[in-house]
Amino acid sequence: MRPVHTSVITVVHGRHDHFTRQQAGFSTCRPAPDDRCVVAIDDPVIRTVAAPGVHVVECASTSAGLPLARGRNQGAHEAIRRGADLLIFLDVDCIPGPALIDRYVDAHRRVDGDALLCGPVTYLPHAPDGYPLDGLESLTDPHPARPAPPPGVLQTESNHDLFWSLSFAVSAAAWRRLGGFCETYAGYGGEDTDFATVAAAKGVPLVWVGGAHAYHQHHPISDPPVEHLGAIVANARVFRRRWGRWPMTGWLDAFERDGLIIRDGDRIAVAAPVTRSVSTGA
Repeated sequence: MRPVHTSVITVVHGRHDHFTRQQAGFSTCRPAPDDRCVVAIDDPVIRTVAAPGVHVVECASTSAGLPLARGRNQGAHEAIRRGADLLIFLDVDCIPGPALIDRYVDAHRRVDGDALLCGPVTYLPHAPDGYPLDGLESLTDPHPARPAPPPGVLQTESNHDLFWSLSFAVSAAAWRRLGGFCETYAGYGGEDTDFATVAAAKGVPLVWVGGAHAYHQHHPISDPPVEHLGAIVANARVFRRRWGRWPMTGWLDAFERDGLIIRDGDRIAVAAPVTRSVSTGA
């Protein structure tokens, strides 16, 4: 059986402590990834933090916000250029579980044709002193909003809107078929739903990979994410133009309920400035 060359792609803008813990987490992975591509968005410090052998890709931000879609595309392009068969995208906040690489490779071999592969994600509690890498599995508690099949089980998902980009894998061939993320999106929200919608339109299934656990490190959040209101509204407009429906409906409904936005058919606008502070959460 031909080996599967894996590359983990992580987009970074700050959060160096989280990145350092993620990097340490790869030491527990069996097997380890064959390659790692880190996309540094306006973050020159990453070159001094990244471990030896990690390939750093520079990406500049724009006035519209952090180009997360473009950053992922640049990372994938570089990973494929360096020989990757399987692209594994892991958010900078996520620490890989010991079996994450192995489970994604196994799923890649077992799935018939192209697929988006997603593993369960556990949101970790606040831990000022960090997390014990040798004890992460004892903290496994996958987010209830997504399926979490048992280890070794592959579960096909009919609702592509459940895709999330915190932790997923896709073959280089499927990536080329999908064309990457739409770079019209900038800042927070929408680009991952768009990517999954393209997959659905092209008949690429979404598959949950049991046992491919990732662990999301705690950081302050707000719900809904009012600090990203402007970007979410702008990206919602993009998605509506491309697909004829609204994405992120839970957030948009909450913004509308709180009087922060106005929706009228195909139109959406910010109605009020945000004054709410960010709350502490997972």
